[in-house]
Amino acid sequence: MRQELVHVIAGNAFAISDAQGDLEVDPDSPVGLFSFDTRFLSRWQLSVDGERLNALSRDDMTYFETRFFLVPGTASHYVDADVSVIRHRSLDDSFNERITVLNHSAQPTEFTVRMEMGNDFADIADLANAAEVRQPRRRVTEVAVDSARQQLVLRYERERFVRETTVRSSAPADVDERGMTFRIRIEPDGQWETDLHVTMTIRGEGGRDLRTDIEAHQQRVRGGMREELADWLGRAPQLVAERNGLEELYRGSLADLAALRYVPLAYNARVPVGGLPWAMAFCGRDSIITCLQTLAFTPELTPATLRMLALLQGGQLDDEHDEEPGKILAQLRYGESAAFGERPSALYYGAADTTALFVVLLDEYERWSGDADLVHELRHPARMALDWIDEYGDLTGDGYVRYQRRNERCGAVNQGWRDSADAITDADGWQPGFPLATCELQGYAYDAKRRGARLAREFWGDPAYADRLEREAAELKERFNRDFWLPHREYYALALGPHGEPVDALSSNIGHLLWSGIVADDRAEAVAEHLVGPRLFTGWGVRTYAAGQRPFNPVGSHLGAVWPSDNALIAAGLRHYRCDAQAARIAAGIFDMAQTLGGAVPELIAGYDRALTKYPVQLPAAGRPQSWSSGALLMLLGTVLGLRPTGDNLLVNPALPEGFGRIELLDIPGRWGHSDAYGRDRSTTSPAHRPRVR
Repeated sequence: MRQELVHVIAGNAFAISDAQGDLEVDPDSPVGLFSFDTRFLSRWQLSVDGERLNALSRDDMTYFETRFFLVPGTASHYVDADVSVIRHRSLDDSFNERITVLNHSAQPTEFTVRMEMGNDFADIADLANAAEVRQPRRRVTEVAVDSARQQLVLRYERERFVRETTVRSSAPADVDERGMTFRIRIEPDGQWETDLHVTMTIRGEGGRDLRTDIEAHQQRVRGGMREELADWLGRAPQLVAERNGLEELYRGSLADLAALRYVPLAYNARVPVGGLPWAMAFCGRDSIITCLQTLAFTPELTPATLRMLALLQGGQLDDEHDEEPGKILAQLRYGESAAFGERPSALYYGAADTTALFVVLLDEYERWSGDADLVHELRHPARMALDWIDEYGDLTGDGYVRYQRRNERCGAVNQGWRDSADAITDADGWQPGFPLATCELQGYAYDAKRRGARLAREFWGDPAYADRLEREAAELKERFNRDFWLPHREYYALALGPHGEPVDALSSNIGHLLWSGIVADDRAEAVAEHLVGPRLFTGWGVRTYAAGQRPFNPVGSHLGAVWPSDNALIAAGLRHYRCDAQAARIAAGIFDMAQTLGGAVPELIAGYDRALTKYPVQLPAAGRPQSWSSGALLMLLGTVLGLRPTGDNLLVNPALPEGFGRIELLDIPGRWGHSDAYGRDRSTTSPAHRPRVR
């Protein structure tokens, strides 16, 4: 078993260490201090009298703050250790660590405390794609020692790309090129401490200075960030639940969402990042889905996200970045490889689903908030997105949204949410050619056209355009139900190949079709039964790919694993078609998984049957926390309560899983002001209540 890794997060800055708090390069994990896709510390190792430390315990205080309780030496020394160490770590725009050494002996004692420091300024993209990088870039780090100021500066410069790490100590230290040494004397039962403060500086085109001083940082961490988290939790609806652990799980998900927000460079509002560790950046799909999941809980995420996506919307044909006019961003990166065009990730548009989902989110946000001003403000980007569906999304002229990467060198092969290279394959393992039309893309396009029609009619004053979009949506639904339906199997094909040949795999994507509303009413029950049948449903959730098919792999991310974000959309789709029992079963499985594991909800788990493993099997590559995994729990909660905006009112239609008892969600924000929702499962005898609007 690998040693536990510990993280602190603040926006898109994060630090991952071992259980003792040390940072040491690990070829299999992104250990270090990172911000804006660059590692700012790769070595941060504490010792006392030449001995490394071992952990007694840890206190994870908040997502941005933790404490390590340590002793030097081996386990045999723990009982009678005369010295112990506390490392109090916090992260904002800067990284701060207070080291406290305690002398438990009856005699004054002298100690040598050493912090080894160093950095390689690695690009996180290189770490994420280590298998592809045959010869990692060798970066020459300049080191400047300033003993008078108790300061060590590490600097990397490549043309306009400059990154700098500055470490300062509040206590006197011997500073050298590899770190700081403290020679201290502590009285009996006394203590010594120092604050080590690490600032991360970005210079260059489009960069900004992230440096802060110790006092400002300490004030923000000790006051402002805690107050901000308390305010964030206070603004969200309050959950009161009979089921043990549900309230804690809910608040944990809200706290994770608070952690996974950042302000991109040259922008002035916070947007969700994808998640730790590989997606600590603005990712179009992840951010849109997260906003859709959380409209009833944290609606403030959505306006900034929509505006940011509109600001970066594609405006030209650019093969290198897979950019097309009207297309919505896939991801925004700031690392070295992005800055110099070695990867197209600075602004990358290789996603075929984000554009339609942008329109879906804009409409859904208005339904919840009543914010007509934003709908008017984003009229042009929304119409450009709708135009993209037909002008650039339809690559073969058959009326279906398809994708084929423009960047043949390093563009994403698969450009839907199932984006691994082997994700789209039929039941026998055959992989179709391109351009490829996956089923969920058609559902998103159908939903976007219907919602675009509403916006055009009610806000943009263009009834002719609305009529056209409604007609196109109806035609798409009819065509889709003819071409994608597999009558002998009673489910929809995963995709159509370039010549219309069906990819006949049974997958979780059919649940996205229910969510979009493109499924014919008389086929919804069959689709629902597949989703909760033994081939797809594990007991913890719905697999991405059904068992019994040749490529099935329970540890394959898109060929058998279970994704909470996927399941949240599926459950919402089931309720859309009044398949309430099936939705409740899926929601119960995901909540059971999350409570069993504890902590942040993982990006995915293995797709083993629950009866086989008895415990959710985590996958090493799964990110945790992830914004759309934490958001999934909120969406599932809203789904089982049946929350839906209807005009200026909130409709509540609960269908809770058995064993949930009674739950109350209080102060749900929306165009109605604030409303309460109540629900109980069928085994609960207490009376139901109607929502109260204030």
